[in-house]
Amino acid sequence: MAGQQDFFGQLWKEYAWSDSRYLTSDPFVLCMETVTAVCWGPLSFCVALMITFQHPLRHPLQALVSLGQIYGDVLYYATSMFDHYHKGVTYCRPEAYYFWGYYFFMNFIWIVIPGYLLYSSIEASGRAFQALEKQSKSAQGNGHAKKKN
Repeated sequence: MAGQQDFFGQLWKEYAWSDSRYLTSDPFVLCMETVTAVCWGPLSFCVALMITFQHPLRHPLQALVSLGQIYGDVLYYATSMFDHYHKGVTYCRPEAYYFWGYYFFMNFIWIVIPGYLLYSSIEASGRAFQALEKQSKSAQGNGHAKKKN
């Protein structure tokens, strides 16, 4: 991407001011961005469609994608912090704007929003199982269902 002169190439280079691993073909960043592009991106579109059509599998898939995004972001922060504190290697320019604006805030969004969506899916799943349990107990009480041995 570093040699690209199109819009996305320029965005990639601008973001690299906050994390130079994007210009050095860092193995972790390449793997993480590949997983994002191949898995989490398309699955996010599927979740958006499921939300639109109120599909019953929305919450399990939303939880999976959200957890994957959070996991990737935690690894992204952790590998950079490990290199900084353990190896003394810093990937960000010294200006606060690049660290707090690009590196921290732009990535923290990918923890906050998926975190909210994960919580929402867990709540919805809990309510669904609670309703199923209530319905099952009601059916047993009416003699419509056999009791388990």
